[in-house]
Amino acid sequence: MAPMPTYVAFLRAINLGATRKFPQDAIRAAVESTGARDVETYINTGNVRLGSSRRSPAKVAADLEEAFAADRGFEVPTVVLTLPELAAIAADAEELADGHDRLGMQYVSLLKQAPTAAQVRDIEAVEVEGERLVVRGRGAHLLLDQRDSYHLARLSNDFVEKRLGVSTSRNVRVIRELASRWG
Repeated sequence: MAPMPTYVAFLRAINLGATRKFPQDAIRAAVESTGARDVETYINTGNVRLGSSRRSPAKVAADLEEAFAADRGFEVPTVVLTLPELAAIAADAEELADGHDRLGMQYVSLLKQAPTAAQVRDIEAVEVEGERLVVRGRGAHLLLDQRDSYHLARLSNDFVEKRLGVSTSRNVRVIRELASRWG
């Protein structure tokens, strides 16, 4: 029997406020209820590695979203990447950081769907002083000149999501750690 493909799922908008709690143990149980194996979580922000017999990240995401809604009673948009996609996003993050002279902070919005070339051109054309947004594949990389400016950033995940669809943001340190740990 062939081994199951391994995926990394990123849950959006959990553990924010009193009504969207989703502890790691409950996340693992919900993921396992889909038939997933070798489930592991990393920090309580919705990062999950899993093996699935499904051959499509979109089908894995749909299964997980259904299980999460059944378990929690609210929708949990979920971005699912293959291990090569995660490794490519981490490598892109490294390359972009190396090319940014005044990098203070770096975040990556992980996209549920790959954007069109026109969407990438349009979003990358937006200019905001001290902020740069670069889209590669399913990663929208936000490069900030200031170390403490993410919550004030105009090109944050909210901006990305309005233009490119469902996404969830992670600090680049988390992306690097997951690529190293699970890749």
